[in-house]
Amino acid sequence: MIDHSLLEPEVQDFINAHVNTPVSVLALQKNPFPHLDYKRILQQIESKAKAAQKLPTWFTTPLCLYPSKISIEQTSSEITASYKAQTIHGASLIDLTGGFGVDAYYFAQHFQSVVHCEHDAQLSAMVAHNSSTMGVHNLTFVSGDGLDFLRKSNTRFDWLYLDPSRRHEEKGKVFFLSDCAPNVPELVDEYFEYTDQILIKTAPLLDITAALHELKYVSEVQVIAVQNEVKELLFYLRKNTANPLQITAVTLFKTDNASLFTHEFGLRVPVELAAPQSYLYEPNAALMKSGGYDVLAHQLGLKKLHVHTHLFTATALIDYPGRRFQIRRVFPYQKATMKSLIGKKGHVATRNFPESVAELRKKWKIADGGASYWFFVTLEKGEKVVLETTKIGD
Repeated sequence: MIDHSLLEPEVQDFINAHVNTPVSVLALQKNPFPHLDYKRILQQIESKAKAAQKLPTWFTTPLCLYPSKISIEQTSSEITASYKAQTIHGASLIDLTGGFGVDAYYFAQHFQSVVHCEHDAQLSAMVAHNSSTMGVHNLTFVSGDGLDFLRKSNTRFDWLYLDPSRRHEEKGKVFFLSDCAPNVPELVDEYFEYTDQILIKTAPLLDITAALHELKYVSEVQVIAVQNEVKELLFYLRKNTANPLQITAVTLFKTDNASLFTHEFGLRVPVELAAPQSYLYEPNAALMKSGGYDVLAHQLGLKKLHVHTHLFTATALIDYPGRRFQIRRVFPYQKATMKSLIGKKGHVATRNFPESVAELRKKWKIADGGASYWFFVTLEKGEKVVLETTKIGD
């Protein structure tokens, strides 16, 4: 099922030698292998180049094959797959939506046996080839529908893993699990006939509250960010769970460090409002998506600028999962006071403010860059002000 011609030494040498060459340039050159489909070779180069940062293990392993560039873009990164695999344990796991097999590869390092199910027979064969090349021998490959396999084999697993794909891609818009294939809310009861534990991965645009209304038995949600960009949401389902739902904001760093904050989902706590003090605290992306910023502020004794301005302040400098700034100056957002910023260079951000960053830059001729960070915000009593700050740390 795999194209063995792509594994010929001369072809592999060509792919590796040109992995940093734009495919648009190579496409204009003569095919150095007239007996082969040049488009397939170019696709390998393009996809392997995409894998360099995201999938370094695959990139550095000789004789790995790659699917389309889109498949590489949609697969889990190694950093998220490795973390995810460490959050669950057991003897057996079945990945019902296998794809390029990055998650299955890391699950195989923590489970005795893993089954990888994939509709696309060619992709399934490619992942099986890569698995053998990479020395992983506790993975079984099923070319076909994962649920059909469960029904026919009637085998129970310690965990079921799913990464549903959106049936209708509308970029920038929130979607629901029922919009995805497989339709997990519709099938979850049947899935639980074959396991007591299910892990679901989704894209970060999914509305967490809406997903919780669609699902049952959710015991935990994790929001996974890499370098302060939310990459995926994880929903842990445990049959007949009765514990309070926990949600964890996780930020992974390329240095193998991680920042985690766990709280009870939906917990409401009192947060005192206050005018800007000496320091400004901006929650990181995972904390924002998890909704736990007020809970953490309450625990740390931070004050909030406005109920809808999710920035916090204090007189003391403390550790915080997000960016920290020293406040240099606070002035009202008025024409007279804004004259001091005209033509200056700085980083601009808005929170609970009627004008966008682009509008403010254009209106006041503010160039990007420099050491100053200006936050255009609304305070407790509705005042529109500018916080002139400098960033603390990296």
